Amino acid sequence: MKEPSFGKENLGAVIGAVTGAMGGLFAVAIPLAILTRNFQALSAARTFGLISFLVCTPIGWFAGGYLSHALAKRLSLQKAGILGGIIGGMFPVTGFALWGYYYMIRR
Repeated sequence: MKEPSFGKENLGAVIGAVTGAMGGLFAVAIPLAILTRNFQALSAARTFGLISFLVCTPIGWFAGGYLSHALAKRLSLQKAGILGGIIGGMFPVTGFALWGYYYMIRR
């Protein structure tokens, strides 16, 4: 199987971008809302959520595309695309969520 070209679109890349984008919007705000026990805190971290959205989307696209290609050697193409996209999208989201938790604890 040939390696995908840089940024080549496939099911895993699209799912990774969507997962990264949606998770990135709330990755920083959710730890703040949990720690302060205030639901309105979800809108307090708008700037960090937007930055996380803008960073997590392309990282999820590239990671999901490459992971789905690697998983396609062991799984069917559709299952590999879905699983690779979810995992690829959650990489940057998890990083931003941990950073948000660390940032809110130190505050």
